Amino acid sequence: MKITFKLFASLTDYLPVEVRYTNVLELDVAPDATISQIIEPYGLPPKLVHLVLINGKYIEPEKRLTQTLAEGDVLAIWPPIAGG
Repeated sequence: MKITFKLFASLTDYLPVEVRYTNVLELDVAPDATISQIIEPYGLPPKLVHLVLINGKYIEPEKRLTQTLAEGDVLAIWPPIAGG
């Protein structure tokens, strides 16, 4: 099934070079793939996977090991962001 995978801020460095400018990657994933399984091949350090959203809805850290997606979903991830 197809989903949209988006990484923001410093996490875009983990995307393939050809999509870093847009920060969007279309993925074909297994219907039973969890969030953790989807992001694992990209080598994101766990401490940088801070805000995880599916279609704009926050997914709590403990649910990321079991939460699956549906056809057409958008998985977006942000690192912790400091500001002032």
